[in-house]
Amino acid sequence: MEFGAFLLSLGTSAVIFVVLMLLFTWLSRRSGNVSIYYPNRILKGMEPWEGGSLTRNPFAWVREAFTSSEQDVVNLSGVDTAVYFVFLSTVLGIFALSGLLILPTLVPLAATDDSIKTSIRNTTDTTSEGTFSQLDNLSMANITKRSSRLWAFLGAVYWISLVTYFMLWKAYKHVSALRAQALMSTEIIPEQFAILVRDIPSPPNGQTQKEFIDSYFREIYPETFYRSLVVTENSKVNKIWGDLEGYKKKLARAEAILATTSNRPMNKTGFLGLVGKKVDSIEYYTKLINESVTDLEAEQRAVLAEKQQTAAIVFFTNRVTAASAAQSLHCQMVDKWTVTEAPEPRQLIWNNLKIKLFSRILRQYVIYFVVAVTILFYMIPITFVSAITTLKNLQKILPFIKPIVDIAFIRTILESYLPQIALIVFLMLLPKFLMFLSKAEGIPSQSHAIRAASGKYFYFSVLNVFIGVTLAGTLFDTLKELEKDPNSIVTVLATSLPKSATFFLTYVALKFFVGYGLELSRIVPLIIFHIKKKYVCKTEAEVKEAWYPGDLSYATRVPSDMLILTITFCYSVIAPLILVFAVIYFGLGWLILRNQALKVYVPSYESYGRMWPHIHTRILAALFLFQVVMFGYLGAKIFVWAILVVPLVVITLVFGYVCRQKFYKGFQHTALEVACRELKQSPDLEEIFRSYIPHSLSSHKPEDHQFKGAMSRYQDYAAISAA
Repeated sequence: MEFGAFLLSLGTSAVIFVVLMLLFTWLSRRSGNVSIYYPNRILKGMEPWEGGSLTRNPFAWVREAFTSSEQDVVNLSGVDTAVYFVFLSTVLGIFALSGLLILPTLVPLAATDDSIKTSIRNTTDTTSEGTFSQLDNLSMANITKRSSRLWAFLGAVYWISLVTYFMLWKAYKHVSALRAQALMSTEIIPEQFAILVRDIPSPPNGQTQKEFIDSYFREIYPETFYRSLVVTENSKVNKIWGDLEGYKKKLARAEAILATTSNRPMNKTGFLGLVGKKVDSIEYYTKLINESVTDLEAEQRAVLAEKQQTAAIVFFTNRVTAASAAQSLHCQMVDKWTVTEAPEPRQLIWNNLKIKLFSRILRQYVIYFVVAVTILFYMIPITFVSAITTLKNLQKILPFIKPIVDIAFIRTILESYLPQIALIVFLMLLPKFLMFLSKAEGIPSQSHAIRAASGKYFYFSVLNVFIGVTLAGTLFDTLKELEKDPNSIVTVLATSLPKSATFFLTYVALKFFVGYGLELSRIVPLIIFHIKKKYVCKTEAEVKEAWYPGDLSYATRVPSDMLILTITFCYSVIAPLILVFAVIYFGLGWLILRNQALKVYVPSYESYGRMWPHIHTRILAALFLFQVVMFGYLGAKIFVWAILVVPLVVITLVFGYVCRQKFYKGFQHTALEVACRELKQSPDLEEIFRSYIPHSLSSHKPEDHQFKGAMSRYQDYAAISAA
């Protein structure tokens, strides 16, 4: 990529961001768009512009985001969202503090050396595909081999590592306190009174599964055991209930059409309403509803009597007992009576609860193997695309495009965006597949599945994107070298980094300018909502489904941030300018997502910061990779003191071990000193119990819905959330 192409890419992205921000300022003030820009506030009964959002100042939202407290985020979007902002601020602090020392020190040292000019004179290889010398002169690639200046770069590795240790330790303590504070709430949290029991053995003759479970726990906890809810096989009843809810929506839609047009709507009974007999919609769906209600009641009775599984939710009268029970060994055989903390009702993945312990272990290893194979095979197309999307290689493969590429303007545009867009498209294909694999492990809760999917996505990102793209330009040239010396992979990776520096600079800029611009403006959701509202939605429920925002999507958002984090770590010393881009990325992310968390997104679950240990571990993994790469690159520069990086690698491993030993159990379990705090009122145990009943097993009669079901904790939008 040429310097002009880089500047064009950066400038174009910045202009797009400014345009999208101005669009947001204009569109968010229009009353017809409030459900797109303020849904979180609307669902909580607040005024959309509460707090001064509706002002003439286009940057009022910036002031609101800055002045909001962490408690505001917790109140409106939950602890998990607040923890995500701790992650953003921690990483922002790491790169800002690192840059304060590194940029004024390393950039002048690199700019005043002449390694690249010497290489060009000697007709040896250059960096950044041989065309980006203007910025290469500011990078470590311009440092001469064996130069004493390399001491400064070694010192920079130590500085970044020490800053990271300090910020991570501080953040872990803060998140631990935040989690404890939320769990010590005087409000009633249903899951604090329950445990999840799996791997229940077969009941003795003469006892039902429920009687067996009740007698077992009543004997162990005679004074505090309340009752149990046996997990059942609900696939058929769920289908009937889903069909019933669909018929109700269609009936409501037909009645709305009748009310607005005075014409009775008609529909065909065949496939997708396109073929078959034509009938009156209101009469037809009313008949189907009555039939489904009868079928549902019959299936509910059959499920409760005949389809009990080997898992249950067990309830206690106080949360200290529940917390203690979740951490205790209840049976000498580890594959029987496995007890863990109960997830909150809306998180449960019911189909996974019945899976036995050894089956879960086997599934886990199989999934790990599938993921490893997928990473391996996915690397092939990513490496191929990364290699061919450079114009030089593209012209070799497609000679007929040469006349088009020779046009300066088109060439600049293609160099600026083609490889980055190709990479982003590839990454968009992964999340649903990884979530499917995670749930297939037998994981019991939605938040746990998201953490697992996020971990897999992280490894995909690092191995396929970072390493794949880094090696793509040089892999085919170094195959013979790797065949002779397979142990040289670290050196090959390290020496390949400068050649991809400009690609990643542009990639990060594209992510924060265009990505966050689209996030703030919400242009795509706005267009889709208005199209649906005008041409599709006929009822208020359909309108609500059309604008319901969902949550922050941690399964993809956290790994995407982790990829930027990994890229920045590994280039922070080699090409220090990337620190500026990283600070902008995480700074803009904190600001814009703060606005979205306070006004837009609605959490679909609450795990009280259980994502943090996952985030912490992967930040350390990125730091570890950075240290290994710097060891290899300093070695490639024939700097004998590169061996001094090794102690940092050891310190990183020790630091991770110490953090896990000190903090992790507080996230795995609820500490008894946290659970023992008094509540401001006695819990309604029956309501807690009923909150775990699946919707398909609760009454279909609206007047019987006196409790929140297993998928709706804060507001009764179960159907919307599921959609």
